[in-house]
Amino acid sequence: MTRKVPARAPKSSAYEKQIEALSKISQTIASNLYLEDILRLIVMVTAEVMDSKICSLMLLDEQKGELVVRATQSVSEAYNKKPNIRMGEGIAGIVAKEGKPITVPDVREDKRYLNRDVAKSEKLCSLLSVPMSVKGKVIGVLNAYTSSPHKFTRTETNILTAVANQAAVAIENAQIMVKSRIIQEELETRKFVERAKGILMRKGLGEEDAFRRIQKQAMSMRKTMRQIAEAIILSDDLEKGK
Repeated sequence: MTRKVPARAPKSSAYEKQIEALSKISQTIASNLYLEDILRLIVMVTAEVMDSKICSLMLLDEQKGELVVRATQSVSEAYNKKPNIRMGEGIAGIVAKEGKPITVPDVREDKRYLNRDVAKSEKLCSLLSVPMSVKGKVIGVLNAYTSSPHKFTRTETNILTAVANQAAVAIENAQIMVKSRIIQEELETRKFVERAKGILMRKGLGEEDAFRRIQKQAMSMRKTMRQIAEAIILSDDLEKGK
């Protein structure tokens, strides 16, 4: 009686990998993850999908006009401490400025690549760099490196572009949430300060002097104005309780 050899599980296709990656990143759009956690998830998923030696995510600092490495799964100190890249300079800078993907057969030999010494020491070779765009605006660049010569296919470029654009939406949502929290905290602080000012004004201080007292105490005690305001309110409540 012949033994049946179990069939080997088929390898995941590029399409399946893309769907899986987009699914993971899509889940972060509605999540409450902090921005740094989202960025780490994106580079981990991208490295897995692209079978990449190093994947890095750079976000645009609009005020300085520079791309800053914000996440990478690389443990290389040399790579992680690379200087920021100005818009239009280097491969990533050109990708961000033109809003189009660039493939490089060997970054160690391409004069446009600004960190060839790091590439040689880390044994980086081919690079696929794509813009991260949301609502027609480039917010960063996603890079995938290989350790041996590799000709990136159109399918691979499309996969990384799809991942990058989906990631850009997740990042924008996270940034909006952070801004919303900051605005909410500022409004809450203002309410406490106004209430504390009212207490001090009842005790004879003018509005401007009341504000300055809260501000001065916050500076001298190395506390926030909200903390000082809350202390004033608590003290007043305790006095009323007597």
